[in-house]
Amino acid sequence: MNRIRVIIIDDERAARNEMKRLLAPYTELEVVGEAKDAAAAKVQIELHRPDLIFLDIRMPGASGFDLLESLSEVPEVIFMTAYDTYAVQAFDLNALDYLMKPVREERFTRAIEKALNKIKVADRRVFIRDGNKCYFIEVGKLRLIESAGNYVCLYFEDKKVLMKHSLSQLEEKFGLFRINRTQLVNTDYIQHVYPPVNGRIKITLHTGEQLELSDRQSVKFRNSGRF
Repeated sequence: MNRIRVIIIDDERAARNEMKRLLAPYTELEVVGEAKDAAAAKVQIELHRPDLIFLDIRMPGASGFDLLESLSEVPEVIFMTAYDTYAVQAFDLNALDYLMKPVREERFTRAIEKALNKIKVADRRVFIRDGNKCYFIEVGKLRLIESAGNYVCLYFEDKKVLMKHSLSQLEEKFGLFRINRTQLVNTDYIQHVYPPVNGRIKITLHTGEQLELSDRQSVKFRNSGRF
């Protein structure tokens, strides 16, 4: 098995060094980068595409949460912080784990064991904030995104989440199919495709939504071989 690529993100050099010391015995893990702030971390993540990051939440400038929101693809995350007020929020995010500083070795061992088991079956994920709520979402579970005024609404599982993004930004970020001016669809969720009426195709998703493609996107959909 390929070694698991790790990046350490913490504004304190001593904390980064301590994390490298703790990681040293785990030969299946390889530290491929480190960063002291969110801007440098984003560069490292895009360059090395790590499987796992150790992430401090409170850093000068952008926070760890801000960093995750800026990424097009989010690796597994183990949060690290000296502030236990973040603990509940981190677990609500479905983070892999949460380590309090100073990190105890036995606690670190449990976090690494969890990471090794999880990364073997990990899917591509993104990080989304909706007000005070945050989510790690597997891209494959996003079925529909649609414009909602100055926001977009994301549908996944039984949830409906608003984000202040443009539809074009998310089309590029998630790779979903644009069916018209206001909606993106995950084609894996299409249950039925109806013959065109006046040049326009209608579809039904597994979850029951009935949607209509624009004239231009109906042509693109047919030419893609999906119909």
